[in-house]
Amino acid sequence: MTRSPTRRWERATRRILVLTLLITAAMPASTAFADADLLVNGDLEVVDDGFPVCWEKSGWGGNDVTWALSTNAHSGTTAMSVTVANRIEGDRKAMMLESPSCAPNVTPGHQYDLSVWYTTTTPDTVMTMFRHDVANGWQYWTDLASLAVTGTYTKKTVRTPPVPPGTDQITWGVTIYGAGTLITDDYAMVDATQSTPGTDCSAGDACTKGVWQVMPFDAPARAMHAVVLKNGNVLLIAGSGNDTDLFAAGTFKTALYQPYSGTFVEIPTPADLFCAGHVQLSDGRVLVMGGNKDYPSADGTVGYKGLKDSYIFDPATNAYTRINDMNAGHWYPSATVLGNGDVLSLGGLGEDSSGTVATEYYKASENRWLALWEANQTWRFWGLYPSMILMQDGRLFYSGSHVFGNGLPGTGASIYDYATGSVTDVPGLQNKDVRDQSASLLLPPAQDQRVMTIGGGNIETNPDANRYTDIIDLKVANPTYVAGPLLPQGTLTGGVPQTGAQGKMYVSAVILPDGKVFETGGGLHNRADPVYEASMFDPTTNTFTAGMATDPMPRTYHSSAFLLPDGRVMAFGDNPGNGTFATHVSIYSPPYLFKGGRPQIRTLSSAEWAYGSTQTITVSAPVTRAMLIRPAAVTHSSDPNQRSIELPMSVSGSTVGLNMTSNPNLAPPGWYMLFVLGANGVPSVAKWVHVS
Repeated sequence: MTRSPTRRWERATRRILVLTLLITAAMPASTAFADADLLVNGDLEVVDDGFPVCWEKSGWGGNDVTWALSTNAHSGTTAMSVTVANRIEGDRKAMMLESPSCAPNVTPGHQYDLSVWYTTTTPDTVMTMFRHDVANGWQYWTDLASLAVTGTYTKKTVRTPPVPPGTDQITWGVTIYGAGTLITDDYAMVDATQSTPGTDCSAGDACTKGVWQVMPFDAPARAMHAVVLKNGNVLLIAGSGNDTDLFAAGTFKTALYQPYSGTFVEIPTPADLFCAGHVQLSDGRVLVMGGNKDYPSADGTVGYKGLKDSYIFDPATNAYTRINDMNAGHWYPSATVLGNGDVLSLGGLGEDSSGTVATEYYKASENRWLALWEANQTWRFWGLYPSMILMQDGRLFYSGSHVFGNGLPGTGASIYDYATGSVTDVPGLQNKDVRDQSASLLLPPAQDQRVMTIGGGNIETNPDANRYTDIIDLKVANPTYVAGPLLPQGTLTGGVPQTGAQGKMYVSAVILPDGKVFETGGGLHNRADPVYEASMFDPTTNTFTAGMATDPMPRTYHSSAFLLPDGRVMAFGDNPGNGTFATHVSIYSPPYLFKGGRPQIRTLSSAEWAYGSTQTITVSAPVTRAMLIRPAAVTHSSDPNQRSIELPMSVSGSTVGLNMTSNPNLAPPGWYMLFVLGANGVPSVAKWVHVS
């Protein structure tokens, strides 16, 4: 929820004497106990100038609002009442003052249980939290939980995510963004941080670096597309596998890998889906669009040609079904699922080998691609595999990551509004013309709306690949990339260390259940010179931990890495310039798997999750965090739909309430992997839940 800039500091100024008495009474005599209430005037009983001390009337937008002190209190004599009528836009909030004297102090890395007693006549009610960054001031943090309609006082307790570094205070309260009346009373806040049990590890380097294992079998397909299905199997799509002989023979392949048995099932493949696009639909089926109509001519005057074909792969039948064609051919198209479950596809090469400018829109409710005249068109060429990431307001962020050659004209990155057709350049991307086959991802948690772009090169000029990283905050009014930390360096063939500015292209970046990003694979030049390097990026500190274990297999062009439901990472593929293809599977076990026992998710109240709902699980041991991670659909270093959504928690012993975001743009409908994190930092094996 957006916060009004209006401040009521004068009220706080007039109450210095009252505050001094309140704060003194709230302070513990000597020791800070874990269950000490950290709020000032949480019971709302101290009133001045017609409103509780340390609280303010806040919000924005065109609506009629009535603020009042209510005698319908949960305890004592005073509660806060907010009534909204004739709502047009915006919201109203009963919020703590963003004041050094009123806002509770917090410790980075700690988690806090926030509770409030409330009644509300509208489901459009949500707990909202802000944080004070010592460098950048007050800023929106997250919506914690939607509150159900109730006519009698009900208590809601939610556990915050870990407090980010640089945060010294938070404020929070309850927001109403629909017509109705909200009454709140008896707010409380306690430090709920679990003491971490011993994490002694006897696994040697695996304790800090993790470990790789190359599986003792080969896949039956030269696949460059990988999709983790809702049943945990991995769909590996090859088509002709970048092999002209297979294309000429009409031999197109797909393999289904079953990680728990290490076996493969070959799937009849109806067309050359080599370098198609693919995305998970809301029901767990996979939409595959475009592909290869023909390879370049022998004299090089005509390049690759794109297919119009489009197919649905159904995990229930392990079969492809053709749907209507797209409006144009697409070889290397993007595929981004929207908050309503529809899909936008942009870019690639057409049937005549020229750049495709058609915007393709898949209407999920009708299971078809719209005709050109039915979809909003910009007639703009977006390049090949443009990384198009859905933002929380429904627009798309083009990160500048792409495949082949230079970046797009302008700054190389932009924000695209499908509804209006507007495209706004975004500044700050370092050296946009060497971001060919870089990686871009929405950093965890998705609520933070920060995107990171990593490495890249240029297959036309073929310089040494670079070490650049760039990070952008899409929540601010005018987003701008800023330079991130340099990518760590590794070794080349023969153990030769990288030097100077050498980095890598063909980068894979995988979001892990503990909120970190595992970066692996890559090469120094176009289809040559693999780089053996892996690192762990921490979004809370914006730092890399270098020296993670490296995949023994080279992973350059046409390689991918992605998260499995058991918390491990799978890597596949490598297609160097000599035309060979690595069909070995490598599996990475991160360090967290060597730090003790895993918590288990024992029960789910439901596998069907509605937006804004609270879901109940039971667990086998104390847990500190919970998150939903969207399963991978990755190719060419690109998975624009990869995201992790933090789930604020309500904890009562082994029973945990998980609060689902009410914004489908943060978590587009579909199947997700639900992980919980134990107090020792070890994730559970995922449970599959369906968000709709």
